[in-house]
Amino acid sequence: MGFTDYVRILRKRWWIIVAAIVLTAGSAFVFSKLQPPEYTSTAEIVIEPARPDWGLAQSAKMLLRTYMTVIDSNYKAQEVIDGLQLPMTFEQLRADARFAAEDDRMVIKIEVDASDGDVANDIARTWAVLLIHWRDEQNSKQNKEDRVYAYLRDEPRYVQSWPKTKVVTAAGGVFGLVIAGVVIFFLEWLEAGVVRTPQDLERQLDLVVMGAIPPTG
Repeated sequence: MGFTDYVRILRKRWWIIVAAIVLTAGSAFVFSKLQPPEYTSTAEIVIEPARPDWGLAQSAKMLLRTYMTVIDSNYKAQEVIDGLQLPMTFEQLRADARFAAEDDRMVIKIEVDASDGDVANDIARTWAVLLIHWRDEQNSKQNKEDRVYAYLRDEPRYVQSWPKTKVVTAAGGVFGLVIAGVVIFFLEWLEAGVVRTPQDLERQLDLVVMGAIPPTG
């Protein structure tokens, strides 16, 4: 097939493409709007040695994942639940929380999912404060120059993580384009051997039509 053939097909079948995209994108948009919103709150705890000593900084980096493991536990999750009076178990809470240690920035990141953005912020903040208090307790047992401090970088902030209406709608439009392509291919395949016009005959036989008998009646 040449470029002119594709142009001919588009001019003939354009409405199928438009209808499929509008239908699937519209359906995806409606589906997205009907979904209950989900929010993700992020809190970052900065880990900072008491003095700018290379050895102490390296030790703090190595212990960063240990700090994360301490806070990412059933005991700490239960403390968050008790402190905020949350109607859930620690298993449910931990399933909605994620922890990451970023040693290049000396940060422990906490992400919490919830159906209410303010609740997600409260959980992330409370969990972060637990880690800060734990570090304060550990520091009280050490010399001042050997301490490693933890503090909240900023107040937790939530964003809507689901549904992402624009992404879902765009994906629906792409899916509609694929469906339209399949339908058009099938229709063209069915009509591949059908001759209705002199142009169809020229394409089939690769010959030039010199004349045609007009229809009678």
